[in-house]
Amino acid sequence: MKIIKILGTGCAKCKQTEAIIKEVIAKESIEANVIKVEDIQQIMAYNILSTPAVVVDEVVKIKGKVPSAQEIIAALA
Repeated sequence: MKIIKILGTGCAKCKQTEAIIKEVIAKESIEANVIKVEDIQQIMAYNILSTPAVVVDEVVKIKGKVPSAQEIIAALA
């Protein structure tokens, strides 16, 4: 099972990213645990300067933008 973390302080783009990720994992039948990380200290530990960011199994895959469904699929591959 993949562990997907969404790094962001709860802004509209972070919520949009979460919705896209949940849609993709449901549509593609991917087993994943989605965790929202809103604590700025935890976000800084990933060396992220702009949010939202997507971390898959502790590897930063996307940062600073709302990803497309195709980008999420590629990040999970």
